[in-house]
Amino acid sequence: MENQNYAGFWVRTGAAFIDTILLLLVLAPILTWIYGAEYWYSEQLVHGTWDVVFNYLMPVVVIIAFWIYKSATPGKLAVNIAIVDAKTGGKPSTGQFILRYIGYYVAMLPLFIGIIWVGIDKRKQGWHDKLAGTVVVHIPPASVPLR
Repeated sequence: MENQNYAGFWVRTGAAFIDTILLLLVLAPILTWIYGAEYWYSEQLVHGTWDVVFNYLMPVVVIIAFWIYKSATPGKLAVNIAIVDAKTGGKPSTGQFILRYIGYYVAMLPLFIGIIWVGIDKRKQGWHDKLAGTVVVHIPPASVPLR
């Protein structure tokens, strides 16, 4: 898949920032309601079952679901970029999306080098993209997959 308009580091960082803000807007009131305002000041890593559900499990499910149904998260949709199969340019498989998510951890462990790699790679692939066989490309607003 050559001659694509690959999405670079900064636009992808912007999309991730949008996603983080949206998750925070949803999760902050819920976690405050469950655990109280002291939740935000505590040094405790995990506060209970609901903390694990909302901070760790829910984001995994929501992000992968958006990838499966839209080939993008809300942040990516906002900046008109989408995840595609690196070989075909088509929609990646569910397995590729799951592998891509797991790849984020691989990419972040060594000082985020695998994420920063997006800025220096010819096809703008982070390690998570390379692992899953995906690329992120700019797309016209009308071509954002509706399903």
